[in-house]
Amino acid sequence: MGVEERRQQLIGVALELFSRRSPDEVSIDEIASAAGISRPLVYHYFPGKLSLYEAALRRASDDLAARFEEPHQGPLGARLLRVMGRYFDFVDEHGPGFSALLRGGPAVGSSTTNALVDSVRQAAFVQILSHLDVTDPPARLELIVRSWISLAESTALIWLDGRRIPRAELEVQLVHDFAALVAVSAAYDEEMGALIRRIAGSEPADGPFADLVGRLVSLAG
Repeated sequence: MGVEERRQQLIGVALELFSRRSPDEVSIDEIASAAGISRPLVYHYFPGKLSLYEAALRRASDDLAARFEEPHQGPLGARLLRVMGRYFDFVDEHGPGFSALLRGGPAVGSSTTNALVDSVRQAAFVQILSHLDVTDPPARLELIVRSWISLAESTALIWLDGRRIPRAELEVQLVHDFAALVAVSAAYDEEMGALIRRIAGSEPADGPFADLVGRLVSLAG
């Protein structure tokens, strides 16, 4: 096995182990055993667990960022719901590793880790703006989108701690949260009002945004 092929194998093995348990709980010996090689050979390819963790994290962050990519077809609410489905697929698959990344892990605070986490958030930000057909967002819209991305992260972390709320409900709720954030901002800003009218104009009667309106109307009644 070539050098790069072996490195990629080790990254894959480490990522699988980090996905099952917190990286703090995974040893180099476990990684070596799972890869079918000796401990010294692991150190031949990576100077330590931190560098291997960062390499696994880089692969995971690329995967997570890609899950925000969505064809620009159909109503926005349905697009966001599909994105949230893929996002929670990732959270489900990499639970402990996802939690360790955002709450604290062996590389937390390092420039590499911070850059990778920020790159995922920025990729999500750019993707959401593209679906809104906005290239130069006003301050209120930037605040909404970045706040919503943070809300998705915190919701996923809370869900992982016991999974007490059905995942499908949270995916829909996050789409509703996005609409609610835009609606509240629209009450203060005409530009945001124009945006929400444009969004609403392309939403079907059976879409998630219409579902939110129906739920709110029923509460008022």
